[in-house]
Amino acid sequence: MTHRERFRKVAAREPADRAVFDLCGCPQTLIDYEETRAGLSAYLGITGEKQGQFPLDERILQRFDIDTRVVGGMPTPRAVHDRNENGVHYNCYGIGYKNVNGHYEICHNPLKDCTIDYMLAFPMPEAENIDMNLIQRWAERARMLHETTDYAIIAEHPVLGVFEIGCWMFGFEDYLYRFAAEPEIVHAFSERVLAYQKRVIEIYYGALGKYIDCTTSGDDFGTQTGAFISAAMFRENIKPYLKERVRYTKTFTDAFYQHHTCGSVYSLIPDFADCGIDIINPIQPGTYMMEPERLKRDYGHMLAFWGGIDTQELLRNGNAEDIKTEVWRILDIMGTAGYILSPAHCIQPDVPPSNVAAIYESAKAYYNS
Repeated sequence: MTHRERFRKVAAREPADRAVFDLCGCPQTLIDYEETRAGLSAYLGITGEKQGQFPLDERILQRFDIDTRVVGGMPTPRAVHDRNENGVHYNCYGIGYKNVNGHYEICHNPLKDCTIDYMLAFPMPEAENIDMNLIQRWAERARMLHETTDYAIIAEHPVLGVFEIGCWMFGFEDYLYRFAAEPEIVHAFSERVLAYQKRVIEIYYGALGKYIDCTTSGDDFGTQTGAFISAAMFRENIKPYLKERVRYTKTFTDAFYQHHTCGSVYSLIPDFADCGIDIINPIQPGTYMMEPERLKRDYGHMLAFWGGIDTQELLRNGNAEDIKTEVWRILDIMGTAGYILSPAHCIQPDVPPSNVAAIYESAKAYYNS
């Protein structure tokens, strides 16, 4: 079974020869820091200039028999808000970011406490200002991978989710307050975001869509203990826009649709399936009602699942035997139909390279046992 055949069977919740293996195949399973990637290469004895154009050396991906390869990204259009001022970077949405200990943290919410008239007049990004040469390069890369390899080609999502962009432009407290007190401004804002999303979707998937096997999206709806909002409020204020985004994307590609949300979103999963989402990422260990046993039992007939290997505790503090035990446990629970094995989120610098390797070495040992 080829990597691509395996991915398509697993994503369709059909039995395969093994679970899909993913590392650096989507924005939520990256190894973000160069020193961590270099440490993994050194641990594996891989030397010399990095091979391939992927975030991780192609030799590492082949060593672990990774099924996925990532293409594309989130194009940033030129916009009136773009500037750097007093140590703050303002992006195309007017959101201000400041460097705090090596991470860019939001320090300015351009729509905080605004009126609906102000919001409607606020300049949003325009898809026509996207660099079309960049889109064409991504499309050519996707075509090359599709035609010359048997890997599953995973497109990064090209636009932000309607909920997270609202939280960032209004600020979390202001935006969530408006869900309850001023839903009219939430809907008016979401209509503007959706219009932008759909124009980007036309451009991006019009170029890449025929070459990809899966596309991703991201919008965090959960905390460690539950969703940010009730299921009823989600259905009223978020679901119509997410559902239309998924529907519209699928008019340009037959790729599976993966959605990423951190946290406990058990109560929302039936709505995700109704939106047309095929795969949920991640299974986040330690969050309320998101145990793999529960998800497989209750929702395995609706969706496939991507993730599950804990990055918060296990990969930071465990050893190879701890990781083997957990990998084997999850593979026992999830089976092959509908499961993509990967870290629950991006690998941080506090994860030893040996523990990254242990995920895939343990998985291969599981199937050879």
